[in-house]
Amino acid sequence: MGGACSRKRDQREEEDNLNGGGGVSRRYCKSGSSKWLATSFTRPAVDFQPGNGKCPSLLDLCIRKIREDIDKYDTFSMLPRDISQQIFNELVYSRCLTEVTLEAFRDCALQDLYLGEYPGVNDSWMDVVSSQGSSLLSVDLSFSDVTDSGLIHLKDCTNLQALNFNYCDQISDHGLDHISGLSNLTSLSFRRNNAITAQGMSAFAGLVNLVKLDLERCPWIHGGLVYLKDLTRLESLNISWCNCITDADMKPLSGLTNLKGLQISCSKVTDCGISYLKGLHNLSLLNLEGCPVTAACLDSLSALTALQYLNLSRCCLTDNGCDKFSRLVKLKVLNLAFNDITDACLVHLKGLTNLESLNLDSCRIGDEGLVNLTGLQQLKCLELSDTEVGSNGLRHLSGLVNLESINLSFTVITDSGLRKLSGLSSLKSLNLDARQITDSGLATLTSLTGLQHLDLFGARITDSGTNYLRNFKNLRSLEICGGGLTDSGVKNIRDLSSLTLLNLSQNCNLTDKTLEMISGLTGLVSLNVSNSRISSSGLRHLRTLKNLKSLTLESCKVSANDIKNLQSNHLPNLVSVRPE
Repeated sequence: MGGACSRKRDQREEEDNLNGGGGVSRRYCKSGSSKWLATSFTRPAVDFQPGNGKCPSLLDLCIRKIREDIDKYDTFSMLPRDISQQIFNELVYSRCLTEVTLEAFRDCALQDLYLGEYPGVNDSWMDVVSSQGSSLLSVDLSFSDVTDSGLIHLKDCTNLQALNFNYCDQISDHGLDHISGLSNLTSLSFRRNNAITAQGMSAFAGLVNLVKLDLERCPWIHGGLVYLKDLTRLESLNISWCNCITDADMKPLSGLTNLKGLQISCSKVTDCGISYLKGLHNLSLLNLEGCPVTAACLDSLSALTALQYLNLSRCCLTDNGCDKFSRLVKLKVLNLAFNDITDACLVHLKGLTNLESLNLDSCRIGDEGLVNLTGLQQLKCLELSDTEVGSNGLRHLSGLVNLESINLSFTVITDSGLRKLSGLSSLKSLNLDARQITDSGLATLTSLTGLQHLDLFGARITDSGTNYLRNFKNLRSLEICGGGLTDSGVKNIRDLSSLTLLNLSQNCNLTDKTLEMISGLTGLVSLNVSNSRISSSGLRHLRTLKNLKSLTLESCKVSANDIKNLQSNHLPNLVSVRPE
């Protein structure tokens, strides 16, 4: 969370998590300073840190030495492929690869080139990429400056199985022609592309082995889905946030009987379009967030016998017709957030005993409606944010012993109501973003020793209340924002050694002493102490936090230059800083 304490109660997250709030996890924008936090490169770098007590392997030592002396090598083509691959991976992970050093990997028969979000990648890199020939299996060039011309080089890499061109906005229909012959492709992704059109999608018609296709945020593909009708092996299709998609685009999908996941959120598809999907008996995930569908679409959805994950957030649902929910007995995840439904709708969820996640965010749900959830014993995640639920309703949740996550933000829950949660021993995440929660409420939660995430954003927690935090030894994420904390209260936080995220913003009386006290929380990855009395002299206490990736110090007596010095000299993993 940022420096501000207030949140928009109806703020739309563009790409939420289907399990809690929507579709797909959001990627960082191309110019974002923190994009390396979400890098698509997943292989670990050589783990060699002098003094950590571990003896590195001889291979690790060699790779580390090669990385340091990379400018001295002209080619690695004589090395075994697996060794060359590890050297390449290490250079990418450590950001030591350049267009010049890339030349050493020409003709190395590498199998995987993960260059997603790597700076400087453009067409001039593609000749070396293509030199891997038939050995090349997967390439990630997301966020790069590769153009249509660069894709010409991939024609001879006939064994390619996976290509990722997300956010490559210089690739158009012409570029698709160059990959149309790669019939071994099983995974292809072109997220956020404004140049691909329906006509260009004809290049996909020959990719008969395609299993996964991602065209999220491609606004000109209306009419192009007809070229997918013979891709019978397709199991996953993402065309979310393509506002051009209409009911007519659903008809070509009706024969894709192997389809297991379909995401069409924020499109123009209506109940009529959903009727074309009735024959997709293997479909287990359907994301319709923001589509103008009503409860009438449940007639078609009830024919989807394998359906387990359904997102109807921000649709046009009312209580009318919700009785058909009772047919969807295999559902594990159901998102009904931001719909005009009331307690009357919840009556028809009683039989969905396989439900593990239910999202009712911003629905007109009250205390009495929660009685219909008492039989959902498999429920692990419950989202009740911005509803009319109060303390009395929580008594209906006390028997849901498998609950691991509850969001009660922006409700009218009070301290007394929290006592009804004290028996939920499986609870790991609790959001109490509400002004009426005080130290007294926190005291009633001390039995929940398994809590890993606790959000008290906006709650009236004081120094005395932080005494109760000592019970939560497993906490990984803690937010106490806008409370009345001083340095004295922070002393009760400094022993929570499992913390990876700490947000203490809007506590205006915190000083440099706070940074000194949390200097032992070496597992911290994200720290926010905005709008406090932190000064430049206190930054020295953060030098021990070597795992820190995100640091927010807005409205503090620190300059961007002070933070940059800390980053460059002491915190090499810090990639997101505010102020910049």
